[in-house]
Amino acid sequence: MDNQQKLSNSKEVIAFLVETFPKCFSLEGDAKPLKIGIFQELSERLKDDERVSKTLLRSSLRHYTNSWRYLHGVKEGAFRIDLDGNQDAAIEKEHADHAQQQLAESKAKVAEKRKEQQAKHVATKKNVKDTGENANKVKVKGTKVVKPKPNKQAPPEKLTDSNLVEGTEVTVKIGKTLMPATITDVSKDGVHVQLQTGMVVKVQTDNLRLARPKR
Repeated sequence: MDNQQKLSNSKEVIAFLVETFPKCFSLEGDAKPLKIGIFQELSERLKDDERVSKTLLRSSLRHYTNSWRYLHGVKEGAFRIDLDGNQDAAIEKEHADHAQQQLAESKAKVAEKRKEQQAKHVATKKNVKDTGENANKVKVKGTKVVKPKPNKQAPPEKLTDSNLVEGTEVTVKIGKTLMPATITDVSKDGVHVQLQTGMVVKVQTDNLRLARPKR
């Protein structure tokens, strides 16, 4: 283990868990509900692996179980699984209700952020229109009517170190479409963003721009 590099963030730890325990963890599709006490089981199985600390393991597990796709799968009657994919206890109604409440609250927060951002965009757009109203009036010079050239819109801003953090609202190009998203994780080999659909994708920093209103 001496030559193996330590894992430095939740994304790397989750990828490691998916590779090590593929019947338990996943990166795409439905996430299976985990056995209660899975952290202790993981700690025991990984006690000789120096690549991941218990602190980072705990926070990464919390990140995994708070994701929308995981919470969506925590339903009453569904079975939890252990690290080897074996069925454990069935999910009780109380736990299922709590998971669905978390999911609803998380989606509501994202919707509220989006609503606030749109309101700011509308206000900014209105201010720009008001301040530029007189400047955009037709100018008369002699007998010729001269119209001012429209101002070109500045290109979207690239992200800097100050705003390349979790929670920043951005736009990301998916295929040929620019989609609004929120940064959820930043690491040395890419940035994870969550689209409005709830899907989490990894992109390079150069493919991200700060979100702004469309013209």
